[in-house]
Amino acid sequence: MVSAAQERRQVGWQRAGSSVLSPPQAAQAVVTAVVRAEAVVAALEPRMPQALERAEGGWAWVVLLASMVTQGLTLGFPTCIGIFFTELQHDFQASNSETSWFPSILTAMLHAGGPLCSILVGRFGCRVTVMLGGVLACLGMVASSFCRTLSQLYLSAGFITGLGMCFSFQSTITVLGFYFNRRQALANALASVGVSLGITLWPLLARYLLEDLGWRGTFLVFGGVFLHCCVCGAILRPVAPSVAPETRDGPPPPAKTPAPGCLAACGRAIQRHLAFDILWHNAGYRTFTLGVAWMILGFPLPHVFLVPYAMRHGVDEHRAALLISIIGFSNIFLRPMAGLLAGRRDFAGHRKYLFSLAVLLNGLTNLVCTVSADFRVLVGYCLVYSVSMSGVGALFFQVLMDVVPMDRFSRALGLCTVLESISILISPPLAGFLLDTTDNFSYVFYMSSFFLLSAAVFMGGSFCALQKKERQGRRAQVHTAPPEAAPEGALTMEGKEGPEKRPYIEIMYVTSV
Repeated sequence: MVSAAQERRQVGWQRAGSSVLSPPQAAQAVVTAVVRAEAVVAALEPRMPQALERAEGGWAWVVLLASMVTQGLTLGFPTCIGIFFTELQHDFQASNSETSWFPSILTAMLHAGGPLCSILVGRFGCRVTVMLGGVLACLGMVASSFCRTLSQLYLSAGFITGLGMCFSFQSTITVLGFYFNRRQALANALASVGVSLGITLWPLLARYLLEDLGWRGTFLVFGGVFLHCCVCGAILRPVAPSVAPETRDGPPPPAKTPAPGCLAACGRAIQRHLAFDILWHNAGYRTFTLGVAWMILGFPLPHVFLVPYAMRHGVDEHRAALLISIIGFSNIFLRPMAGLLAGRRDFAGHRKYLFSLAVLLNGLTNLVCTVSADFRVLVGYCLVYSVSMSGVGALFFQVLMDVVPMDRFSRALGLCTVLESISILISPPLAGFLLDTTDNFSYVFYMSSFFLLSAAVFMGGSFCALQKKERQGRRAQVHTAPPEAAPEGALTMEGKEGPEKRPYIEIMYVTSV
């Protein structure tokens, strides 16, 4: 190989120094040299591992570990913001409503950036998108440590960091669909354990660093921690080109047509990634999406206000931070168990009602904080809250799969997460305004319970009415249709084992519920 390279260099020197070559001969010589160089590079280039040729192989579990770590770093982070709530409020001399905009913007960007993340994944791949997210999250936290106003904090730690975390965690979820075939459910369940680990460890780390470094120094350290997302992204080797098109989500690329206008392009992009047509025509999806958007107005409030509430009532700072860690530690065990139960065929026809029941329990649990602020009572509240939270998280995707065909699942989930981001953006500032007006944390938990309980009643009642209407339509179809047409009609109905028989499609958007 060395002698061949030397020979090519000598030929190049001779041709470069020769003055008798005509222009066509010189051009032919350049083309020949380029072709030979490309052949040498192709021969020396190391082969990229073909991940999907060995599904559930050794490297797939390394990718699963990277996904678990990334989810812990990103989805677990917003739960520790409540520890900085009082410090930020005092430092910026801001009201509860003004301070609440920071966690609301951060968490909203985790959801609203889903469509943009899917575009980046389709254009550059999961590895580049995860690493880009880690860099953005790092830059946002580092810049936030130098902020002098809350508006600067909203932009740096809220918008930039939230968008970076969205790129990182949603891309790692997407890549699991490339590496796992038979064990996709197990892989997603194990990856979600990283969220519980993050909820457990982030508050403890935040409390420890806050005492020694203050919130500015802590945010600076957090910027370095988020760079670990780049390490996790580097582990995500690209999949084989011959297999990748079969696992990618979304409709095939359109045929080459004249470039549309800006408005037409935006409308086409919205139609591709957001399922407004399904929202209009599918009553079950409409009920679920509107119910979840209403539920989210109350669901994230305990994560933001539980620590300030406990500190207001005399609970030590370390013990107050421990409450969030208790929720995360309990979810390490409860979430996989809830996922296994939700996937059983016995519950296939009742998942919608179990989801409503979990939301109802979550709303009733929040009423405990209005009765007592004793630390032992709050510990019991966190344990019961973890049970309902695990049920909501485990059943969310299952219910959505039951009400939406799998070939439209990604678009339906994309619209649902965008609507969630709007609710998350409104919820904490609204609760902060209520707290500023009443100066009583109990009203915040009353507000959370109101949205959760009303959403549970709405979804449960609507699903029951839709099922009753479906049964009546089925009976009418059986009486009016000819006997041979009955099996064909039955195929369009939602059977007990329908969700298990649907083909898997890659999930491009992920919610942090």
